[in-house]
Amino acid sequence: MDVRGSAAIVGGGSGIGRGIALALADVGVNVAIGDIDEVGAAETRDLATAKGVRAVAVKVDGTDRSSLEAFADQAEAELGSVNLLSTNVGVVIDQPLASATEADWAWVIEFNLMSAVRAVDVFLPQLRQHPGEAAIVVTSSMAGLLATTGRSGNGNSLGIYVATKHALRGYAECLRYELAPEDIKVSLLCPGLVATNLGFTSARHRPEKYGGRLPDPDQLGLPRPGAMDPADLGRLVVAAVEADRFAIVTPAAARRQLERRQQRLLDDLDFLAALEA
Repeated sequence: MDVRGSAAIVGGGSGIGRGIALALADVGVNVAIGDIDEVGAAETRDLATAKGVRAVAVKVDGTDRSSLEAFADQAEAELGSVNLLSTNVGVVIDQPLASATEADWAWVIEFNLMSAVRAVDVFLPQLRQHPGEAAIVVTSSMAGLLATTGRSGNGNSLGIYVATKHALRGYAECLRYELAPEDIKVSLLCPGLVATNLGFTSARHRPEKYGGRLPDPDQLGLPRPGAMDPADLGRLVVAAVEADRFAIVTPAAARRQLERRQQRLLDDLDFLAALEA
């Protein structure tokens, strides 16, 4: 697919969304940056325009359809109909499943899953009217492919996060099949550790109806040694979309983890098959 045209990046004010936006700008794509953080969105816009493309920054609440619709309208008015949508809104919570409240679940489902569903719904008319191919990139996580334990490597309980990221995988794969006849490609981004401020943005922007702002976390979501630069990830995303790849998985070392997970599933299948023999 030729990605050149205009792209809308929901959650493009920092982190992975910014990395994707700037990688697209590097290849001449005009970008509309939507984020709840106006300052971050404006910074990404300025970085993109410095690369010689047109860019617009809009304050967007991914949990509010009318806010997304206003973003879509402004993107189209200033850049023309978009042919690429990237959804990156997300939160993370350190909460054991056994003690999680319905409010905890509602918050994470709303931001991690429904924000992506809502953005796709809103931007589909533009993607459909754009001549030629179009694309959607849904940002999930390696947590959407692996759940070998209930806890992350640094001791945080991420079960709710893992569940919603798995849901995004199913959503994106089904969406890919549904939209294929319309030449709208769908990719699922499943990065490993990336240098973002997800823990802080999650805590700062939790709405009052879900309990309001949380204290800044000590570790959760902080960039850690070995974390991938969002700029490098963005370049991989552009290359994968151009090649119409569905799963964008990093790092390459994840292959061993995925193979082990698959083998466990096959072992369970073999066990049951033996009982039926």
